[in-house]
Amino acid sequence: MIGYVTLGTNDLRRAAAFYDPIAAELGYGRMMDFETFIAWGSMDGGAGLAATKPFDGEQATVGNGTMVALECKDREQVARLYDIALSNGGSDEGEPGPRGEPDENGIQFYAAYFRDPDGNKLNAFLMERTAG
Repeated sequence: MIGYVTLGTNDLRRAAAFYDPIAAELGYGRMMDFETFIAWGSMDGGAGLAATKPFDGEQATVGNGTMVALECKDREQVARLYDIALSNGGSDEGEPGPRGEPDENGIQFYAAYFRDPDGNKLNAFLMERTAG
């Protein structure tokens, strides 16, 4: 249902330096690249991610309660995305680890949380079966 998610930035070059290695770790590159807008993803893939300077020319601000979740293939990729984010100007919002207890089906939510240089909140997550 979701085609792409757009996050505002006040410095597109800085946003590109942050998101390029995250997208690469997930197996994606730039799908669109304009003076005020960059999108990462693939034309035939799932939802993409974009960074843009606001169309109205005002400062980009973060949404309180807004977060973009990036699905990972394993715990190691969760950790790599977290490390990539922090080494490219991001800030920590929660180290990689399990969140809560497994549900009745043995499914565990495993995640790391971080913010991009503009303050937008993201997480890298995995839903994994821990039991039977």
